[in-house]
Amino acid sequence: MIRISSRASPIVARAAVVSAALLLAACAPQYSPPQQVRASNPSVTYKYHSDQELLQANQNAMTFCSQYRSTAQTANIIDSPDGSKTVVFECMAMAPAATPQPPLNPNLAYTYHTDQGLLDASRNAGNYCANEGSQRALATATTDTDGTKTVTFRCVPQ
Repeated sequence: MIRISSRASPIVARAAVVSAALLLAACAPQYSPPQQVRASNPSVTYKYHSDQELLQANQNAMTFCSQYRSTAQTANIIDSPDGSKTVVFECMAMAPAATPQPPLNPNLAYTYHTDQGLLDASRNAGNYCANEGSQRALATATTDTDGTKTVTFRCVPQ
């Protein structure tokens, strides 16, 4: 007859539980290390009320993105109930445009109809000024009495 001491029985029981847990862990599926499924570009968001403020937000976004050796691209423009708007810029790696845009002569006035149109004109004028000796385009937006919106640019030193 085999006799188990009452002292040994709790130890044996614990050892059996630990062994069972180890066996279950060994059978569990093995997972690979985490894999990146999405990455976001740095972005910056501004609230604005006027076209002139939008132009300033664009300039601020260009400065912000330059620290990442990127250029600011408009990701979204949102109307707010209070009459203001919010613009989101994403910092995108600088790459040549697939379709080159004709450079804007900053000494002329340009008509625009949308906020995105204003940002596109500003970007093109900035490219023109940069090609003319590392200058930036200073913009002035106006709304005529008939509602026509125009913007003029001039190249100024950085």
